[in-house]
Amino acid sequence: MSSSKATELGAFLKARRTEVSPRSAGLPDTGTKRRVTGLRREEVALLASISTDYYTRLEQGRRQASAPVLNALARVLHLSDEERDYLFELAGKEAAKPRRRPAQKVQPALRRMLGELTSTPALVLGRRMDILAWNPMAEALLIDFSQLPEKQRNYAWLIFSDPAMRALHAADWKRVAHDCVAMLRMEAGHHPQDQRMAQLVGELSMLDEDFRRWWADHHVTARSRGSKTLRHPLAGELTLDWDALACVNDPEQQLVVWTAEPGTPSHDGLRILASWTTTGSTRQS
Repeated sequence: MSSSKATELGAFLKARRTEVSPRSAGLPDTGTKRRVTGLRREEVALLASISTDYYTRLEQGRRQASAPVLNALARVLHLSDEERDYLFELAGKEAAKPRRRPAQKVQPALRRMLGELTSTPALVLGRRMDILAWNPMAEALLIDFSQLPEKQRNYAWLIFSDPAMRALHAADWKRVAHDCVAMLRMEAGHHPQDQRMAQLVGELSMLDEDFRRWWADHHVTARSRGSKTLRHPLAGELTLDWDALACVNDPEQQLVVWTAEPGTPSHDGLRILASWTTTGSTRQS
């Protein structure tokens, strides 16, 4: 990249960030008067999941940007398709069109299985840990997903943002939350052009300091199985095993079930929840 293009790229980024209001970027309104128009450098960097130093060097024409970083900046700065193409041209990169992946629909077989699981908490997780469907036991164990806006029906988002979910996972919240970040990081590596993933990561980075730090660590893990201890307000402390079963027709959908060893207090707690739960219906987003 020539020095003139590097300078122009920096000027272009600076001009565009002055046009994005903090509110439109999803930043909280602190009520204090801002000394700059639009977004600050550190806010752009945070929303794009890069360091402030990295972004500052881009604006100063002293650093080249990778295609994933350019995609993230185009999203944060709300660039039009033409502006995005121009950004890539200045950076000397080829602008692959961002993927707009179709919305997932719950596979019929998974929906039927949810309906059959009347005494076992279960839900279907899709891309980015989106919650696609759940049974009444999952609702009784975790949270009433039907009362949430569809955009917030995401397991990672709820773990970091919802006070009730934090309290439920209080026994080992940090481990559960760290695993969520590692799972998201692995999926982001498989689908680097996923705009919704980039948006989710940016929002969680703004929301939570732990998320920012763990995302920067680049740890990855797959959704498969594990155990967790939940402090349920009605059923008491529950130590449960969870398993994620992939759907053959759509491997990006997984049926996640929670079970307890028979004869344990946790198993009795699930039976108590089942007795309080209306069975036979499956919810989906």
